[in-house]
Formats: sequence, C-alpha cells, structure tokens
Amino acid sequence: MASYAFAFVVLVLASTKAFASDPSPLQDFCVADNTTKVFVNGVVCKNPAHVKADDFFFSGLDKPGDTKNALGSKVTPVNVNNLFGLNTLGISLVRVDFARRGLNPPHTHPRATEVLTLLQGKLYVGFVTSNPPKLFTKILNKGDVFVFPEGLIHFQLNIGHENAVAIAALSSQNPGVVTVANAVFGSKPVINDDLLAKAFQVDKKVVDYLQSQFWTDNN
Repeated sequence: MASYAFAFVVLVLASTKAFASDPSPLQDFCVADNTTKVFVNGVVCKNPAHVKADDFFFSGLDKPGDTKNALGSKVTPVNVNNLFGLNTLGISLVRVDFARRGLNPPHTHPRATEVLTLLQGKLYVGFVTSNPPKLFTKILNKGDVFVFPEGLIHFQLNIGHENAVAIAALSSQNPGVVTVANAVFGSKPVINDDLLAKAFQVDKKVVDYLQSQFWTDNN
C-alpha cells in the first residue's frame, strides 16, 4: 500500500498548474455540488459551510479492477464525478489493471495530458502524433513513468507474464475519454458505412460487421 501512496504523491506533485488545462480556482476550493440541476462549464460549487472532509476523500483504489472482459483491462477513475473536492483543481487520477495480454485500447483524453507510472508488470505503451502521424513507443517496467500529450491517441498493452497495475494522473478534473474503435464503429446513431468504407479503404461488409459487433457488445 505504501508504494501506491508514494506513486500518488509523486503524480500529484508532477501535475502542476503549468500543465493543467482547466481554469485556475478563484477560491481555496469549490467542492462539486452533485445535487444541482444547473448546467455550467464545470460543476457548481457546494456552499462552503456544508463542505466536509469526506468531500476531499476517496477510498478503494487499492482494490484490483475486474479484468474479465474482452480487452482484459479495467480503468478505475478518480475524478470530479466521484471525488467532489477535485472541482476546479485541474487534476484527476486513474488506476489501470491489466490481465496477461490485457489492452487499454487506442484512445484520447480531449482535455488532459496523462502521466502514467507502472507499479507492477511490463507494458508496451505509445502514442501517435497529429498528421503526419508518427508513433512513439516504449516498454515500461516497474517504476517507469511515461507521459501522453493532451489529445493524442495512445494505448497500453501488457506484454509481461503477470498482471500489471498502473496509476496515472491527468491534468483535468474531468479529462474525458474517446476510445477510437468505439467512437468510429459504435456511435449512436452509426456513421454511414459507405463513408467509413471509403475512409478506411475496405469493403463495406467489413464496416458493417464491425458496427454490428460493437452494437451487440454495447446493447
């Protein structure tokens, strides 16, 4: 447990305001009020008089995520949606568990840079730049750190002989995630198959098959 706490402190210190994509706070804190129906760019603040220590507390990140799924991975987020004290602070956290050969598939965080620390196992990680696309990859071992720039497609694959565990800090209270395959083939409503067939230069039947698989898995 000490290693998790150490990793958390290092990641928090590494994610300074210089890298945060969210606006800076205008007061000491702005604990998110999850009961309001008001929509703003962010989350409305709770009355400071009603704020408690538990608003800044989250428990359970020591528990492994369930990797019994098609990808063999599980992301456990700690963001403004479940740790209300993160509101306006420009940072969040995830734990990522990998079974053997588990994959965190190509995805982006539209509002955040990610700094990942590997706590256990061996990962093949990488990201792709904007056009013209260039791939940067690295093999990580326990204790290694890798940064994924904001908005770029990136991935992690367990290439070791045991389960892997990573902790990542993100420079937004709500970084968002766009999984590439889900977005392209699993959107609702679906993207026109003729369009995708031309974009990927494949037969339309391939697109129809992929779309049917994503709709079956997500419905």
